[in-house]
Amino acid sequence: MDKIWVLAEQHDGVPVGVVLELLTAARGFGNVIEVVTWGPSSVSAVTALGQYGAAKVYDVGDIGESLPGPKVAAAMAARISGGDGPDAILIGATHDGRDIAARLSVRLDLPVLTNVVGFDASEGGLTTEHTIFGGSMVLRAVFTGGAPGIFVIRTKSFAAEPVEAAEPPSPEVVAIDVPETGASDAARVVARHEEERSGPKLDEAAVVVSGGRGLGSPDNYALITELAQLLNGAPGASRAIVDAGWVPYAFQVGQTGKTVKPMVYIACGISGATQHMVGMKAAKNIIAINKDQEAPIFAIADLGVVGDVTKVIPRLIEAIKVRR
Repeated sequence: MDKIWVLAEQHDGVPVGVVLELLTAARGFGNVIEVVTWGPSSVSAVTALGQYGAAKVYDVGDIGESLPGPKVAAAMAARISGGDGPDAILIGATHDGRDIAARLSVRLDLPVLTNVVGFDASEGGLTTEHTIFGGSMVLRAVFTGGAPGIFVIRTKSFAAEPVEAAEPPSPEVVAIDVPETGASDAARVVARHEEERSGPKLDEAAVVVSGGRGLGSPDNYALITELAQLLNGAPGASRAIVDAGWVPYAFQVGQTGKTVKPMVYIACGISGATQHMVGMKAAKNIIAINKDQEAPIFAIADLGVVGDVTKVIPRLIEAIKVRR
């Protein structure tokens, strides 16, 4: 394909992880990679975007307290309608990304392919791969008409790799205007809240320790937190204990939570429903601790420990402390 756009969401001048993943994927089938970004610190992200292959940065600029969806989608649609559009647009499956994709679809009267986990450009066009039925099957799809194709991609579907060059591209920055958005831009952000945490982010951690209903009670989740801290990792959870109110939704790993791809994933008292495994089965090494030796999680585990997590984890914590 000739030209690919990547929606480059960034916070304080740092591109979010999925953006770098999409830039890496786009280099596999696009001749020219361009990005669309926004925000008061957008220019600060240019160098990092160039290191991952972006040749041009379309900057919507500071959108103030507006939601990104209306303004960014309108700016992108205007540029495309003016004849300077791409063959495909790659958008990460974040909250803002999904909103922008939906609004852009309406403005351009084009469909969207969502939940993309892979691309195949071997036959000339762009065929997408989507996991269905809890990740047990892979569906392939292709746009049959209309351009650009709008694709919403799940995080951790690709590994982020910078350009292998002594001097990565220095992207050209082009400011783009936002046309009239009308009532669609009436909503305003009145407050922001970032959940307190210690240690690495769940979806960026090299080690993730997750707990499930096998812990027995909310109080025992403290074992998960302590083990994660000792391993310089992040604590996670199954949907079962999130729904039960043991831990916040931000801890949830799985199809309706976060997708993680750590070097080590330790599943403690998690039986292994397909909805959970689709969010963590790409981990490099999977360790499962469960007293049910028939638990489905053991089918994908590299190391399985059959035992009560409330007895195994304290022994593991003790052993780690002794070694240190």
